[in-house]
Amino acid sequence: MSDLVLLYTSPGCPDCAAVRRYLEAHDVAYEERDVTAPGVAEEAKSRYGVRVAPITVIAGEALWGTFAHQKPRLDALLAET
Repeated sequence: MSDLVLLYTSPGCPDCAAVRRYLEAHDVAYEERDVTAPGVAEEAKSRYGVRVAPITVIAGEALWGTFAHQKPRLDALLAET
């Protein structure tokens, strides 16, 4: 995958950990941003309209919600690259 994936997470979030494991299992490079760090939740809200982790951004498309909710779209997006 040529575009870096952006993953917004929060400490102790089981769905965040599940998305992280999924990306690592598929050898997808990603940058992780902690929504509890100053300004990060506001950045996510202004860019993607949501600030509750996990938020996964692939090729400009933002996915959010539980890992189970994100997984079908993650599969589809990763298949396209």
